[in-house]
Amino acid sequence: MVARDRGAEEYLFVDGYNIINSWDDLKELSELSLEVAREELIEIMSEYQHYSGIRVIIVFDAHMVKGQTGKEEEIKGVEVIYTKENQTADQYIEEILDEIGRIKMVRVATSDWMEQQIVLGRGGTRISARELEVEIFNQKRNIRRREDGKKARNDLFMGRLHEDVLQELNKWGKNDE
Repeated sequence: MVARDRGAEEYLFVDGYNIINSWDDLKELSELSLEVAREELIEIMSEYQHYSGIRVIIVFDAHMVKGQTGKEEEIKGVEVIYTKENQTADQYIEEILDEIGRIKMVRVATSDWMEQQIVLGRGGTRISARELEVEIFNQKRNIRRREDGKKARNDLFMGRLHEDVLQELNKWGKNDE
């Protein structure tokens, strides 16, 4: 349970399989390979964590896997938890909420209605799979807009330079190569 040791201001716990089964692209991927769908979710959430500054913890159920003792690892900066045998992702998240839900800002991403109610009762907030997908989409769109704005400003600036200055800059650039 590394999550508690991070000192983050805000946490987002993601019920991994619930999200995979709720997002069309990930659901399609999981039909081909569950491992690839997990990797894609981790990649998406890693980007989200990087741009949002919110500490992401993805929890995958392993409660049906015989002999599973639980596993925690960090992949691309995201904490990934595989629960132990006879423990669901919901149970794991509830245990963490009991410890930090009233101390830290904790959101839980799941579309499981019952789990959402438990999260609210234990000091967390909930976000549905669909809401999280929209939030990530909007965040990516905003980042693209900012990047496009920077590029446009650079193009505008370069367009204002005198031809002699542009030629000098090009010479410098070629000398660096």
